[in-house]
Amino acid sequence: MTKTSQTAAIIVAAGLGLRAGGDMAKQWQPLAGRRVADWTLDAFRAAKGIDQILLVLHPEEMHRAAEFPDVQAVAGGATRDASVHAGLGALADQDIARVLIHDVARPLVSPQIIQDVIDALACAKGAAPALEVTDALWRGGQGTVTGTLDRGGLYRAQTPQGFDFAAILAAHRAHADQGGGAADDVEVVRAAGIEVVMVPGEERNLKLTRAADFARAEAMIRTDMDIRTGNGFDVHRFEEGDHVILCGVRIPHDKKLNGHSDADVGMHAVTDAIYGALAMGDIGRHFPPSDPQWKGMDSAHFLRHAVEIARKKGYTISNIDVTLICEYPKIGPHAADMMARMAEIMGMEIDRVSIKATTSERLGFTGRGEGIAALASTTLVKP
Repeated sequence: MTKTSQTAAIIVAAGLGLRAGGDMAKQWQPLAGRRVADWTLDAFRAAKGIDQILLVLHPEEMHRAAEFPDVQAVAGGATRDASVHAGLGALADQDIARVLIHDVARPLVSPQIIQDVIDALACAKGAAPALEVTDALWRGGQGTVTGTLDRGGLYRAQTPQGFDFAAILAAHRAHADQGGGAADDVEVVRAAGIEVVMVPGEERNLKLTRAADFARAEAMIRTDMDIRTGNGFDVHRFEEGDHVILCGVRIPHDKKLNGHSDADVGMHAVTDAIYGALAMGDIGRHFPPSDPQWKGMDSAHFLRHAVEIARKKGYTISNIDVTLICEYPKIGPHAADMMARMAEIMGMEIDRVSIKATTSERLGFTGRGEGIAALASTTLVKP
Protein backbone atom coordinates (compact mmCIF):
# COMPACT_ATOMS: atom_id res chain seq x y z
CA MET A 1 0.00 0.00 0.00
CA THR A 2 1.49 3.32 -1.02
CA LYS A 3 1.72 6.32 1.24
CA THR A 4 -1.09 8.16 -0.54
CA SER A 5 -3.51 5.22 -0.20
CA GLN A 6 -3.36 4.83 3.55
CA THR A 7 -6.41 4.09 5.62
CA ALA A 8 -6.71 5.63 9.08
CA ALA A 9 -9.10 4.88 11.94
CA ILE A 10 -10.36 7.57 14.28
CA ILE A 11 -11.53 6.19 17.63
CA VAL A 12 -13.79 8.71 19.36
CA ALA A 13 -13.24 8.48 23.13
CA ALA A 14 -13.80 12.07 24.27
CA GLY A 15 -16.95 11.55 26.33
CA LEU A 16 -17.14 11.84 30.10
CA GLY A 17 -20.70 10.61 30.52
CA LEU A 18 -21.64 8.29 33.38
CA ARG A 19 -24.91 6.81 32.06
CA ALA A 20 -23.28 3.37 32.13
CA GLY A 21 -22.77 3.72 35.88
CA GLY A 22 -19.54 3.73 37.81
CA ASP A 23 -17.33 6.66 38.72
CA MET A 24 -15.57 7.07 35.38
CA ALA A 25 -16.37 7.34 31.69
CA LYS A 26 -17.40 4.01 30.16
CA GLN A 27 -14.36 3.72 27.89
CA TRP A 28 -12.12 3.39 30.97
CA GLN A 29 -14.34 0.94 32.84
CA PRO A 30 -13.37 -2.75 33.03
CA LEU A 31 -14.81 -5.28 30.61
CA ALA A 32 -13.77 -8.94 30.98
CA GLY A 33 -10.59 -7.93 32.79
CA ARG A 34 -9.54 -5.08 30.50
CA ARG A 35 -10.74 -1.55 29.83
CA VAL A 36 -13.30 -0.97 27.09
CA ALA A 37 -10.86 1.25 25.18
CA ASP A 38 -8.22 -1.51 25.21
CA TRP A 39 -10.59 -3.96 23.50
CA THR A 40 -11.60 -1.36 20.90
CA LEU A 41 -8.06 -0.27 20.05
CA ASP A 42 -6.84 -3.85 19.75
CA ALA A 43 -9.64 -4.62 17.28
CA PHE A 44 -8.25 -1.94 14.96
CA ARG A 45 -4.62 -2.80 15.65
CA ALA A 46 -5.39 -6.31 14.42
CA ALA A 47 -7.34 -5.18 11.35
CA LYS A 48 -5.37 -5.85 8.16
CA GLY A 49 -6.49 -2.75 6.27
CA ILE A 50 -5.78 -0.13 8.95
CA ASP A 51 -2.47 1.72 8.62
CA GLN A 52 -2.84 4.32 11.36
CA ILE A 53 -4.99 4.85 14.45
CA LEU A 54 -5.90 8.19 16.01
CA LEU A 55 -7.54 8.38 19.43
CA VAL A 56 -9.69 11.41 20.30
CA LEU A 57 -9.61 12.07 24.04
CA HIS A 58 -11.36 14.54 26.28
CA PRO A 59 -9.09 17.56 26.87
CA GLU A 60 -8.99 16.73 30.59
CA GLU A 61 -7.81 13.20 29.82
CA MET A 62 -4.97 13.87 27.39
CA HIS A 63 -2.60 12.38 29.98
CA ARG A 64 -3.98 9.00 28.96
CA ALA A 65 -2.27 9.35 25.57
CA ALA A 66 0.96 8.10 27.17
CA GLU A 67 -0.76 4.75 27.79
CA PHE A 68 -1.00 4.19 24.01
CA PRO A 69 2.46 4.96 22.57
CA ASP A 70 1.63 3.37 19.21
CA VAL A 71 -1.46 5.54 18.68
CA GLN A 72 -1.68 9.23 17.78
CA ALA A 73 -3.91 11.20 20.16
CA VAL A 74 -5.69 14.54 19.92
CA ALA A 75 -8.01 16.49 22.22
CA GLY A 76 -11.69 16.42 21.29
CA GLY A 77 -14.36 19.09 21.52
CA ALA A 78 -17.56 19.75 23.42
CA THR A 79 -19.66 17.57 21.07
CA ARG A 80 -19.10 14.38 19.09
CA ASP A 81 -19.12 16.46 15.89
CA ALA A 82 -16.37 18.68 17.23
CA SER A 83 -14.33 15.68 18.40
CA VAL A 84 -14.48 13.99 15.00
CA HIS A 85 -13.63 17.31 13.34
CA ALA A 86 -10.56 17.58 15.59
CA GLY A 87 -9.48 14.07 14.65
CA LEU A 88 -9.87 14.76 10.95
CA GLY A 89 -7.91 17.98 11.31
CA ALA A 90 -5.04 16.14 12.98
CA LEU A 91 -4.82 13.81 9.96
CA ALA A 92 -5.28 16.49 7.30
CA ASP A 93 -1.58 16.76 6.38
CA GLN A 94 -0.77 13.04 6.53
CA ASP A 95 -1.78 11.83 3.04
CA ILE A 96 -4.70 9.74 4.27
CA ALA A 97 -7.01 8.49 1.51
CA ARG A 98 -9.71 6.80 3.61
CA VAL A 99 -10.82 7.07 7.20
CA LEU A 100 -12.98 4.88 9.43
CA ILE A 101 -14.65 6.65 12.35
CA HIS A 102 -15.59 4.42 15.28
CA ASP A 103 -17.15 4.91 18.69
CA VAL A 104 -14.88 3.60 21.45
CA ALA A 105 -17.98 2.21 23.18
CA ARG A 106 -18.31 -0.51 20.51
CA PRO A 107 -15.47 -2.79 21.72
CA LEU A 108 -16.67 -5.97 19.99
CA VAL A 109 -16.42 -4.73 16.41
CA SER A 110 -15.33 -7.64 14.23
CA PRO A 111 -12.55 -7.84 11.63
CA GLN A 112 -15.27 -8.66 9.08
CA ILE A 113 -17.15 -5.39 9.61
CA ILE A 114 -13.94 -3.36 9.42
CA GLN A 115 -12.92 -5.12 6.22
CA ASP A 116 -16.38 -4.79 4.67
CA VAL A 117 -16.36 -1.03 5.23
CA ILE A 118 -12.86 -0.70 3.75
CA ASP A 119 -13.80 -2.81 0.72
CA ALA A 120 -16.97 -0.75 0.12
CA LEU A 121 -14.88 2.42 -0.07
CA ALA A 122 -13.25 1.12 -3.23
CA CYS A 123 -16.44 2.08 -5.09
CA ALA A 124 -18.11 4.63 -2.79
CA LYS A 125 -17.21 7.75 -0.84
CA GLY A 126 -19.14 6.60 2.21
CA ALA A 127 -19.95 3.22 3.80
CA ALA A 128 -21.38 2.14 7.13
CA PRO A 129 -22.64 -1.04 8.83
CA ALA A 130 -26.36 -1.31 9.52
CA LEU A 131 -28.91 -3.77 10.90
CA GLU A 132 -32.45 -3.95 9.58
CA VAL A 133 -35.07 -3.05 12.18
CA THR A 134 -37.17 -6.16 12.86
CA ASP A 135 -39.13 -5.16 15.97
CA ALA A 136 -42.39 -3.25 15.94
CA LEU A 137 -41.90 0.45 16.63
CA TRP A 138 -44.09 2.51 18.94
CA ARG A 139 -44.34 6.07 20.05
CA GLY A 140 -44.99 6.47 23.75
CA GLY A 141 -45.42 8.91 26.56
CA GLN A 142 -46.03 8.71 30.30
CA GLY A 143 -45.85 4.92 30.24
CA THR A 144 -48.41 4.29 27.48
CA VAL A 145 -48.28 3.63 23.76
CA THR A 146 -49.33 6.72 21.83
CA GLY A 147 -48.81 5.47 18.29
CA THR A 148 -47.05 3.07 15.94
CA LEU A 149 -44.46 3.53 13.23
CA ASP A 150 -43.83 1.65 10.00
CA ARG A 151 -40.49 -0.17 10.36
CA GLY A 152 -40.18 -0.73 6.62
CA GLY A 153 -36.88 0.62 5.26
CA LEU A 154 -35.53 1.41 8.74
CA TYR A 155 -32.04 0.38 9.85
CA ARG A 156 -30.00 0.60 13.05
CA ALA A 157 -26.75 2.46 12.43
CA GLN A 158 -23.43 1.14 13.68
CA THR A 159 -19.78 2.12 13.43
CA PRO A 160 -17.12 2.16 12.03
CA GLN A 161 -18.41 4.50 9.37
CA GLY A 162 -15.93 4.87 6.52
CA PHE A 163 -15.37 7.72 4.10
CA ASP A 164 -13.16 9.16 1.43
CA PHE A 165 -10.95 11.37 3.57
CA ALA A 166 -11.16 14.55 1.50
CA ALA A 167 -14.94 14.21 1.29
CA ILE A 168 -15.55 13.73 5.02
CA LEU A 169 -13.11 16.51 5.95
CA ALA A 170 -14.87 18.98 3.65
CA ALA A 171 -18.29 17.83 4.89
CA HIS A 172 -17.32 18.31 8.54
CA ARG A 173 -15.87 21.76 7.86
CA ALA A 174 -19.09 22.83 6.14
CA HIS A 175 -21.15 21.24 8.90
CA ALA A 176 -19.22 23.15 11.59
CA ASP A 177 -19.77 26.42 9.70
CA GLN A 178 -23.51 25.71 9.78
CA GLY A 179 -23.60 25.25 13.56
CA GLY A 180 -22.99 21.49 13.91
CA GLY A 181 -25.34 19.00 15.52
CA ALA A 182 -25.68 15.54 13.93
CA ALA A 183 -26.49 12.01 15.07
CA ASP A 184 -23.44 10.57 13.37
CA ASP A 185 -21.00 11.09 10.50
CA VAL A 186 -23.36 9.59 7.94
CA GLU A 187 -25.72 12.49 8.61
CA VAL A 188 -22.85 14.92 8.11
CA VAL A 189 -21.82 13.59 4.70
CA ARG A 190 -25.37 13.13 3.48
CA ALA A 191 -25.97 16.81 4.22
CA ALA A 192 -23.07 17.45 1.85
CA GLY A 193 -24.74 15.37 -0.88
CA ILE A 194 -22.54 12.28 -0.49
CA GLU A 195 -24.14 8.86 -0.93
CA VAL A 196 -23.45 6.25 1.75
CA VAL A 197 -23.69 2.52 1.04
CA MET A 198 -24.64 0.04 3.73
CA VAL A 199 -22.72 -3.11 4.67
CA PRO A 200 -24.05 -5.79 7.04
CA GLY A 201 -23.83 -4.93 10.73
CA GLU A 202 -23.68 -7.46 13.55
CA GLU A 203 -25.66 -7.81 16.77
CA ARG A 204 -22.36 -8.42 18.53
CA ASN A 205 -21.22 -4.92 17.57
CA LEU A 206 -23.33 -3.39 20.34
CA LYS A 207 -22.77 0.05 21.82
CA LEU A 208 -22.18 0.16 25.56
CA THR A 209 -24.62 2.72 26.91
CA ARG A 210 -26.01 1.41 30.20
CA ALA A 211 -24.74 -0.93 32.89
CA ALA A 212 -26.68 -3.91 31.50
CA ASP A 213 -24.79 -3.58 28.20
CA PHE A 214 -21.53 -4.42 29.98
CA ALA A 215 -22.95 -7.74 31.17
CA ARG A 216 -24.11 -8.59 27.63
CA ALA A 217 -20.75 -7.72 26.14
CA GLU A 218 -18.81 -9.65 28.76
CA ALA A 219 -20.95 -12.74 28.15
CA MET A 220 -20.18 -12.50 24.43
CA ILE A 221 -16.45 -12.11 25.06
CA ARG A 222 -16.25 -15.04 27.44
CA THR A 223 -18.28 -17.28 25.12
CA ASP A 224 -16.02 -16.74 22.11
CA MET A 225 -12.69 -16.07 23.81
CA ASP A 226 -9.58 -17.81 22.46
CA ILE A 227 -7.10 -18.12 25.33
CA ARG A 228 -3.54 -19.32 24.82
CA THR A 229 -0.65 -19.76 27.23
CA GLY A 230 3.04 -19.93 26.47
CA ASN A 231 6.24 -20.66 28.39
CA GLY A 232 9.76 -19.45 27.75
CA PHE A 233 13.07 -20.55 29.28
CA ASP A 234 16.49 -19.08 28.67
CA VAL A 235 20.01 -19.31 30.11
CA HIS A 236 23.09 -17.14 29.65
CA ARG A 237 26.48 -17.69 31.25
CA PHE A 238 28.61 -15.03 32.88
CA GLU A 239 31.83 -13.61 31.49
CA GLU A 240 34.09 -10.71 32.46
CA GLY A 241 32.25 -7.37 32.50
CA ASP A 242 30.81 -4.64 34.67
CA HIS A 243 27.03 -4.92 34.27
CA VAL A 244 24.14 -7.12 33.22
CA ILE A 245 20.95 -6.17 31.40
CA LEU A 246 17.86 -7.84 32.81
CA CYS A 247 14.32 -7.14 31.61
CA GLY A 248 15.57 -3.98 29.95
CA VAL A 249 17.37 -2.55 33.02
CA ARG A 250 21.13 -2.09 33.30
CA ILE A 251 22.39 -3.40 36.64
CA PRO A 252 25.99 -2.88 37.83
CA HIS A 253 27.73 -6.20 38.46
CA ASP A 254 31.26 -7.61 38.35
CA LYS A 255 30.33 -9.78 35.39
CA LYS A 256 28.19 -9.57 32.28
CA LEU A 257 26.11 -12.14 30.44
CA ASN A 258 27.48 -13.72 27.30
CA GLY A 259 25.23 -13.76 24.25
CA HIS A 260 24.95 -12.85 20.59
CA SER A 261 22.61 -9.93 21.40
CA ASP A 262 22.63 -8.00 24.69
CA ALA A 263 21.98 -11.34 26.49
CA ASP A 264 18.90 -10.09 28.35
CA VAL A 265 17.88 -13.49 29.63
CA GLY A 266 14.59 -12.27 31.15
CA MET A 267 13.41 -10.51 28.02
CA HIS A 268 14.40 -13.50 25.89
CA ALA A 269 12.28 -15.81 28.05
CA VAL A 270 9.24 -13.54 27.70
CA THR A 271 9.74 -13.27 23.94
CA ASP A 272 9.91 -17.04 23.64
CA ALA A 273 6.77 -17.38 25.77
CA ILE A 274 4.83 -15.18 23.34
CA TYR A 275 6.15 -17.03 20.30
CA GLY A 276 5.29 -20.29 22.05
CA ALA A 277 1.70 -19.24 22.73
CA LEU A 278 1.40 -18.44 19.01
CA ALA A 279 3.02 -21.79 18.06
CA MET A 280 5.71 -19.84 16.20
CA GLY A 281 8.91 -21.31 17.60
CA ASP A 282 11.45 -19.19 19.47
CA ILE A 283 13.75 -16.20 19.03
CA GLY A 284 16.28 -18.29 17.14
CA ARG A 285 13.75 -19.00 14.39
CA HIS A 286 12.98 -15.32 13.87
CA PHE A 287 16.43 -13.85 14.65
CA PRO A 288 19.09 -16.51 13.98
CA PRO A 289 22.25 -16.04 16.08
CA SER A 290 24.24 -16.87 12.95
CA ASP A 291 23.09 -13.55 11.42
CA PRO A 292 25.64 -10.84 12.28
CA GLN A 293 23.03 -8.05 12.12
CA TRP A 294 21.70 -9.14 15.53
CA LYS A 295 25.11 -8.91 17.23
CA GLY A 296 24.73 -6.76 20.35
CA MET A 297 21.09 -5.98 19.50
CA ASP A 298 18.84 -4.51 22.20
CA SER A 299 16.50 -7.37 23.09
CA ALA A 300 13.57 -4.95 23.14
CA HIS A 301 13.67 -5.29 19.34
CA PHE A 302 12.89 -9.02 19.61
CA LEU A 303 10.18 -8.52 22.21
CA ARG A 304 8.41 -5.80 20.21
CA HIS A 305 8.42 -8.11 17.18
CA ALA A 306 6.69 -10.88 19.15
CA VAL A 307 4.15 -8.43 20.63
CA GLU A 308 3.36 -6.99 17.21
CA ILE A 309 2.78 -10.44 15.71
CA ALA A 310 0.40 -11.30 18.55
CA ARG A 311 -1.56 -8.09 18.03
CA LYS A 312 -1.75 -8.53 14.27
CA LYS A 313 -3.23 -11.96 14.87
CA GLY A 314 -5.88 -10.36 17.09
CA TYR A 315 -4.45 -11.38 20.47
CA THR A 316 -4.08 -9.23 23.55
CA ILE A 317 -1.28 -10.08 25.95
CA SER A 318 -3.18 -10.37 29.20
CA ASN A 319 -0.16 -10.72 31.48
CA ILE A 320 3.42 -11.92 31.77
CA ASP A 321 5.14 -13.56 34.72
CA VAL A 322 8.94 -13.79 34.87
CA THR A 323 11.15 -15.60 37.38
CA LEU A 324 14.88 -14.81 37.30
CA ILE A 325 17.02 -17.55 38.83
CA CYS A 326 20.38 -16.42 40.18
CA GLU A 327 22.44 -15.89 43.33
CA TYR A 328 23.70 -12.49 42.16
CA PRO A 329 22.98 -9.72 41.33
CA LYS A 330 20.10 -9.12 43.73
CA ILE A 331 16.92 -8.54 41.73
CA GLY A 332 14.60 -7.09 44.38
CA PRO A 333 15.96 -3.51 44.31
CA HIS A 334 15.49 -3.38 40.53
CA ALA A 335 12.20 -5.28 40.06
CA ALA A 336 9.98 -2.18 39.93
CA ASP A 337 12.15 -0.59 37.22
CA MET A 338 12.10 -3.86 35.27
CA MET A 339 8.32 -4.06 35.44
CA ALA A 340 7.98 -0.48 34.26
CA ARG A 341 10.39 -1.02 31.35
CA MET A 342 8.73 -4.25 30.21
CA ALA A 343 5.28 -2.65 30.43
CA GLU A 344 6.51 0.26 28.32
CA ILE A 345 8.01 -1.97 25.63
CA MET A 346 4.92 -4.19 25.43
CA GLY A 347 2.34 -1.41 25.69
CA MET A 348 0.80 -2.99 28.79
CA GLU A 349 -0.41 -1.77 32.15
CA ILE A 350 2.28 -2.29 34.76
CA ASP A 351 -0.03 -4.32 37.01
CA ARG A 352 -0.08 -7.01 34.31
CA VAL A 353 3.70 -7.48 34.46
CA SER A 354 5.20 -9.66 37.20
CA ILE A 355 8.96 -9.94 37.70
CA LYS A 356 10.42 -11.82 40.63
CA ALA A 357 13.52 -13.79 41.51
CA THR A 358 14.66 -16.87 43.33
CA THR A 359 17.90 -18.68 43.99
CA SER A 360 18.69 -22.34 43.45
CA GLU A 361 19.97 -22.71 47.03
CA ARG A 362 23.59 -22.80 45.81
CA LEU A 363 22.82 -25.83 43.65
CA GLY A 364 23.65 -26.19 39.97
CA PHE A 365 25.22 -23.65 37.59
CA THR A 366 23.15 -20.74 38.93
CA GLY A 367 24.03 -21.71 42.47
CA ARG A 368 27.73 -21.69 41.57
CA GLY A 369 27.33 -18.21 40.06
CA GLU A 370 28.09 -19.36 36.53
CA GLY A 371 25.10 -17.68 34.91
CA ILE A 372 21.45 -16.67 35.11
CA ALA A 373 18.33 -18.56 34.05
CA ALA A 374 14.88 -17.14 33.43
CA LEU A 375 11.45 -18.74 33.22
CA ALA A 376 8.49 -16.80 31.79
CA SER A 377 4.80 -17.45 31.22
CA THR A 378 2.23 -15.43 29.32
CA THR A 379 -1.47 -15.54 28.54
CA LEU A 380 -2.83 -14.35 25.19
CA VAL A 381 -6.52 -13.58 24.70
CA LYS A 382 -8.51 -13.09 21.50
CA PRO A 383 -12.22 -12.28 21.72
